[in-house]
Amino acid sequence: MLHFLDSQDYLLVTVVIDKKSHIERYGAAAYHPYHYCLAVLLERYCGFLNHFHAQGDVMAESRGRREDQQLRAAYHRVYENGTYFHEAEFFQRVLTSKEIKLKPKSANSAGLQLADLLAYPCKQEILAAERKIEDPGDVFGKEVGRRIEAKYNRHYLDGRVWGYGKVLLE
Repeated sequence: MLHFLDSQDYLLVTVVIDKKSHIERYGAAAYHPYHYCLAVLLERYCGFLNHFHAQGDVMAESRGRREDQQLRAAYHRVYENGTYFHEAEFFQRVLTSKEIKLKPKSANSAGLQLADLLAYPCKQEILAAERKIEDPGDVFGKEVGRRIEAKYNRHYLDGRVWGYGKVLLE
């Protein structure tokens, strides 16, 4: 697994939200945490695609009928209206579909399986780095983190990862 993570060509963006802090800070005006993370993730992904004049697709794991409808609506809002930081054209220029693709876990999609495997170690690394949790010690997830560090999206001029490949929302 570690050799696979080292040897594959991929770009990684991890967005983590501290839901408790977000709700405490914004109260009734707080964004839906999953949809907020989607918008921030799309900004980074589409920024990468725009920089390289490329196009890409978006797929997520199905979470249930109601949740899927909400996620489709959240994606559609970003695609059609943009975000606070980017106009709709920023997304439309590079995304190949107006609709997010949703697959159930039973579809056994390789990309979604890899995302599942990386999600927890990536989240733990960000939370520990920002002192939101204690350092977990010498665990396998830390070795995963070391192996994927070079795969994170970075600022194209100065190589910064924070804000580009690693994001913590509060």
